[in-house]
Amino acid sequence: MKETIAIGETEPEEGRYVYCIVNSAANLNLGNIGIAKAEVYTVPQEDIAAVVHACQSQPYQSNDADKVMDWILSHNDVVDGATEHFGTVIPFSFDTIIKGSDTDVKNWLERSHEQFERELERLRQKAEYVVQIFSEQDKLMERILTEDQALKELEKKTKEMPRKAGYLFRRKLELRLNDACNAARAKLADEFTTQIKEHVEEIEIEKASRLPEDYKDKKLIVAYSCLVHKDNVESLGRALDKISREGYTVRFTGPWAPFSFVELKEM
Repeated sequence: MKETIAIGETEPEEGRYVYCIVNSAANLNLGNIGIAKAEVYTVPQEDIAAVVHACQSQPYQSNDADKVMDWILSHNDVVDGATEHFGTVIPFSFDTIIKGSDTDVKNWLERSHEQFERELERLRQKAEYVVQIFSEQDKLMERILTEDQALKELEKKTKEMPRKAGYLFRRKLELRLNDACNAARAKLADEFTTQIKEHVEEIEIEKASRLPEDYKDKKLIVAYSCLVHKDNVESLGRALDKISREGYTVRFTGPWAPFSFVELKEM
């Protein structure tokens, strides 16, 4: 998401790229760790600060996909570094730019101070974790055939028929198996959601989830983004271990800054 916030009367070419909001009253130079090695620093207002770098008040754009990905990774690295340094952060999405100078950023922080403080408190000691649960397609089909007598009979009948004559039956079996697998995955997803919910503050089911190469041969059952209090990470891990012992593959990553759970809707 590209966002430019107009809040000052300064020249339009001056801006501040915002990575996140933190609890800090200090003016700190965090070094040349930003996008394109930009110098990153804090702009404090009372007891909160914006982590920023100076830029022009226009979005970062390029036709080079690798370059854009480098920018996004740099953005995330700064947010991760701020989390390590300051603790709780309110992360902003890539390409959030304030029009104006540090003074304009201070004014923005002052006007939104109560909202930022409230959000920092809500997210305190919590982080985002990603959970992806997979099945082996062959094992899932075996389980379905074991439990569904009608499908088992159809499979037996199909195997006994000559290849040409059995084409329509094989196609029918394939379609019914596919429907049964989809239904089984939906049922499993509901069961897993119930098991995981008691260990997290908030949970979101991801409609599209990027899969690492190591998992391409597996079938994704469900993927979650979870907001988890630090005291509940171990219990969530135990719940996922139990799912893994039942024969499913679990990918559990984090902690990450809580990008999926920031609530600043009024802004």
